[in-house]
Amino acid sequence: MNIIDLLVEELQQEAKTTRRMLERVPADKFTWKPHDKSMSMKNLTTHIAELPGWVSMAIHTDELDFEATPYTPTAVNSTEDLLQLQEQSMSSAVSSLKATSAETLQQPWILRSGTNILSSSTKLGIIRMCISQIIHHRAQLGVYLRLLNIPIPGSYGPSADEPF
Repeated sequence: MNIIDLLVEELQQEAKTTRRMLERVPADKFTWKPHDKSMSMKNLTTHIAELPGWVSMAIHTDELDFEATPYTPTAVNSTEDLLQLQEQSMSSAVSSLKATSAETLQQPWILRSGTNILSSSTKLGIIRMCISQIIHHRAQLGVYLRLLNIPIPGSYGPSADEPF
């Protein structure tokens, strides 16, 4: 299996787990957050749903400059909106990956804010970071759901709420 196929497989597997988590997010809790410094449920879940889109961005660009292109979250108003956003992001990621080459993945990619370089990597490195970010923020979502007494689905095995 080549690197492209491996990335597609990993993204699709993580997307299944992520979707099961996003399905549990009640829209009436979108403004809820566990701490003043935490993201709201809506901001966190929108970010999770958008993250697969970074795969396409990494493949088709050479950098992202937050100063030149400030982040504006996609508007979502329901759990269904979140699921559709994740589906669109995944579709874009998979089609971009399937249309690229291993050589393209070795090209440099920079994340910056103006002249301040936040990260410098290969396109492959950014894609791996994106997958890690999905997993990281999904774990945060698990804490949010637990604090709201919403059952958590298993990720890489059973959960306390969903044993085998």
